[in-house]
Amino acid sequence: MNGLLFVTLFAVTAIYCSEFPPIKRMGVSPLIIGIVLGMIYGNTLRMALPARWVPGIVFATRTLLKLGVVLYGFRLTFQDIAAVGTAGFAISITMATSTFLLGSFLGVKFFKLDYETAILTSIGSSICGAAAVLATEPVLKSDAHKSAMAVSTVVLFGTLSMFLYPILYRSGLFAVDANTFGMYIGGTIHEVAHAVAAGNAISPDAASSAIIVKMIRVMLIAPFLIGISIWLGRRKGAITGKRGKITIPWFAVLFIVVAGINSLNIVPTPVVDFWNRLDLFILTMAMCALGIETNFNRIKGVGMKPVWLALILFGWLTVGGYGVTRLMSALFA
Repeated sequence: MNGLLFVTLFAVTAIYCSEFPPIKRMGVSPLIIGIVLGMIYGNTLRMALPARWVPGIVFATRTLLKLGVVLYGFRLTFQDIAAVGTAGFAISITMATSTFLLGSFLGVKFFKLDYETAILTSIGSSICGAAAVLATEPVLKSDAHKSAMAVSTVVLFGTLSMFLYPILYRSGLFAVDANTFGMYIGGTIHEVAHAVAAGNAISPDAASSAIIVKMIRVMLIAPFLIGISIWLGRRKGAITGKRGKITIPWFAVLFIVVAGINSLNIVPTPVVDFWNRLDLFILTMAMCALGIETNFNRIKGVGMKPVWLALILFGWLTVGGYGVTRLMSALFA
């Protein structure tokens, strides 16, 4: 309990900081602030942390994290998919899949990263930023510093995208209407908060389509986690010569179930709002705990390769994503 209360204090601080007007205008989520605060503590005063508090912190990085992913389903409805039509759905599927496969391949084959770092970096760019990294960590059973590195790339390039996209739209370089550009934002930008900020900087129509397409990408986290779990089982089987055990991540399945329940409109809006606020707090706790368990010395061992990988993915999302958006909008007009 002491460890959990300690992480709770960090989460409260992170959420409070996220409400400061300058930070709020930038669209920086409490999740990002939480991992930064945790990493500062984890690399300065971590040795002073009582050993009996550690289980509470580990509980936040594992069990609370999975609960947060499940409750994230209350942010989605299947009606959201229908609202943007086939084009929005196709953009989400194409960009999420291509970005993940490209990043995983380049990470392992070209940059010679371990598969955990490659997958975490790729899924952070392809699905929904820090939340996707958090959801994938327990499936991979990876070290905290690898997740922290992946989240760092999300912060860097997601924030850059948030400022760059409105500039690209106003420059006239990307000659599309606000609604189509909103789908481009939702299909390519990293964090939900980044998509909201970039869309609102253009127009209400752009913000609406950006958020819906982005949430479709968020919903893809469940099939992606199941696919990664199946791949890990087969990979283990190929190495050991025995049939690898395939473990379906229960929290990914429950995530879809909760989204389905939310789609039925049987849960009162105030209740949904409460669960969303609680979920934000739980995920912020998980990020704080992840930061506390992250050591900069271990990140140094990884080097700059994940950043270079994320830079290439950023280029694909920005340039290739525009081409995909134009193509899908024309095909499914």
